[in-house]
Amino acid sequence: MELKRVVVTGLGAVTPIGNDVKTSWQNAIDGVSGAGPITQFDASKFKTQFACEVKDFDPGKYFDRKELRKADRYTQLAVAASEESIADAGLDFEKVNQDRVGVIVSAGIGGIKTFEEEVANYFTHIELGPKFNPFFIPKMISDIASGLISMRHGLRGPNFGTVSACASSTHSAISAFDIIRLGKADVMIAGGAEAAIAISGVGGFNALTALSTRNDSPETASRPFSASRDGFVMGEGAACLVLEELEHALARGAKIYAEIVGGGMSADAYHLTASHPEGLGAKLVMRNALQDANMDPSEIDYINVHGTSTPVGDPSEIKAIKEVFGDHAYNMNISSTKSMTGHLLGAAGAVEAIFSTLAVQNDIVPPTINFTEGDEDPEIDYKLNLTFNKAQKREVRAALSNTFGFGGHNACVIVKKFKK
Repeated sequence: MELKRVVVTGLGAVTPIGNDVKTSWQNAIDGVSGAGPITQFDASKFKTQFACEVKDFDPGKYFDRKELRKADRYTQLAVAASEESIADAGLDFEKVNQDRVGVIVSAGIGGIKTFEEEVANYFTHIELGPKFNPFFIPKMISDIASGLISMRHGLRGPNFGTVSACASSTHSAISAFDIIRLGKADVMIAGGAEAAIAISGVGGFNALTALSTRNDSPETASRPFSASRDGFVMGEGAACLVLEELEHALARGAKIYAEIVGGGMSADAYHLTASHPEGLGAKLVMRNALQDANMDPSEIDYINVHGTSTPVGDPSEIKAIKEVFGDHAYNMNISSTKSMTGHLLGAAGAVEAIFSTLAVQNDIVPPTINFTEGDEDPEIDYKLNLTFNKAQKREVRAALSNTFGFGGHNACVIVKKFKK
């Protein structure tokens, strides 16, 4: 069976550094941090009092008041990103076969705010007996964004959500890619959304000692590859990519950002929350992606790393890159855009896939911000081009984007310049 070719024809995003793709990308290139004090609840008693929040988001642009009561914040963000991606792709659903258009928009956690609010309301009014909002469950579950997007547009193709912690939306993209290249759909909206900047979200990650506690300087707290890094900065947002079968895209005259050519998946099989210190799963997932794309390591010019700014994760990923890419690792650019957006958990992979796609299209690599001389970690090889503090122009023939999640879930995708 000859596999179909799959291209990226639409992008949409709501991130801590911009409420659309254009703004997010420009701020990424400019090295803008999205971190600041938490405004969504009183965090004054928490070890971590800051995060990368989405700013000035108006869900009323996408929902009427009645609909809004049924949608958790993560779903609101997902719908906003999906609407931008659909418009960007120029899709007119009356002119395509809606039976062959699907949606896979995922979350690692889902409606944690809804869960928190409903349980708190129960205990606040416990004397009244068990009273819950009838929309509690559909607001909370982590697949509902996909369902809602399909309902808004009558899209009857494959529809589900993948849940693999911080690898969730990369798994979404890989699943969508596979569905199209196997001929089971013509178009897929793939991505992820997360809105876990909540009492239980921040409190839970604080209990794991996973979050940075640099409360005196939030904007510099996400500092991948620095010796002084002390944990990740939680982010929120959503991102969607329209993936399309090549001939279908050409037939309707769609613009093409890049071609998605490979996806890799693996497991660390090691620890509940920590990555393998030697990067075993990371090595395997990158090799699997290269094999899937039928590409030599020397063809990759940029890696958007998982790079969360944790003490264990950063050096293990660097070890894996050096082993997989050998001497070519020193010819590539490597950067962590989480230094600017924070870690969007289940939405991280889709945001970073968009940044990787735009790096390929525009031949520019966004930076890893917040590194200062004198803050070197002996476990990091600084002969690698980690793209510190300033974007770099270069030819980007192909980019690889890594995401790794709690539970040892690893996923990565490869996008390359489109050529007919």
